[in-house]
Amino acid sequence: MSIEKLIRKDLLAFGGYSAATSPETLVGRIDIATRDIIKLDANENPYGCSPRVQRALAKFKQFHIYPDDGQERLRRMLSGYAGIEPEYIVGGSGSNQLIDLLVRLLINNGDEVINCTPTFGVYSFSTKLCGGTLVEVPRLKDFSIDIDNVKASITPRTKIIFISNPNNPTGTLTPRKDVLELLDTGVPVVIDEAYYEFSKQTVLPLVKKYDNLLVLRTFSKWAGLAGLRVGYGVFPPEIANFILRIKIPYNVNVAALVAVEESLKDIDYLMMSVEKIVVERARMFAALKKIEWLKPHPTRANFILCDVLKGDAQKLHDQLQSKGILVRHFDQARVKDCIRFSVGKPEHTDALLTALRQIGGE
Repeated sequence: MSIEKLIRKDLLAFGGYSAATSPETLVGRIDIATRDIIKLDANENPYGCSPRVQRALAKFKQFHIYPDDGQERLRRMLSGYAGIEPEYIVGGSGSNQLIDLLVRLLINNGDEVINCTPTFGVYSFSTKLCGGTLVEVPRLKDFSIDIDNVKASITPRTKIIFISNPNNPTGTLTPRKDVLELLDTGVPVVIDEAYYEFSKQTVLPLVKKYDNLLVLRTFSKWAGLAGLRVGYGVFPPEIANFILRIKIPYNVNVAALVAVEESLKDIDYLMMSVEKIVVERARMFAALKKIEWLKPHPTRANFILCDVLKGDAQKLHDQLQSKGILVRHFDQARVKDCIRFSVGKPEHTDALLTALRQIGGE
């Protein structure tokens, strides 16, 4: 029997999610040593985690013991940082896992999810994987949300509206008044604040007022813990309890728990890294504006999306990769002719600008 006969028919043509390139996969393909590759494709923190995290993990002796499945200590720690009681909080193996759990919880086959495109690909990934129907509402010319169109797209089968704020990959911030207008529809609204620490804008305190507001956060960006996969959601307690029931047991591993604890003890250090990135973001944006064949879009995250006004964006991606600089190209409408640059250290920006000028002169 062919294995395809056993697979869910709706998944036979499922394309999956296109993640960022790992430098190790380029060995033998480009003439650049892995250690010299500049990674500006996944919005990672170039300054890494707190030194406290590295020291604590080196001394940790209980990797053979399962973590607390109820996340009681984790939720208490996150409560202090998020400024909300533990019963509103659930941890996840990255905020991606919490996106998946919310879709699993709320979506039956054929239920609708509104997605404001272009945006983070995991929303559509999880919706399709769980048998939901994706309703794509294009963003306006400036990448802001078309609120009237979103509201007009709501039907009795609409179960979730996803908003990445600031939006990935555009860096666009959705004003609080627009979020409030969507909340007033009564449909569950997921506000993904993965880049909150770079924007300083949040709707998290509104969770106590709106029982249809679901907020996601992560330690991947600001705290430099992308490789340990730890995020958290702030939900109405009823939703939080259901998510705790349906999550995979021990979904936040002990190394991640140690890292969260030490990160929260070293917030001042980590916020200095965030501030360095914000300062470099401004310098990088100003420099990119001077390249006549690129048009950078205003951003409140730790990356900059640029229109490629001359030439092919995919070719530019490949040319930069051949020079050992990884950037992101998207095969999505509205951003096919764009390139996204993560904000790195000043020397990373300098190397990128040098490479762009060389390519522009070819």
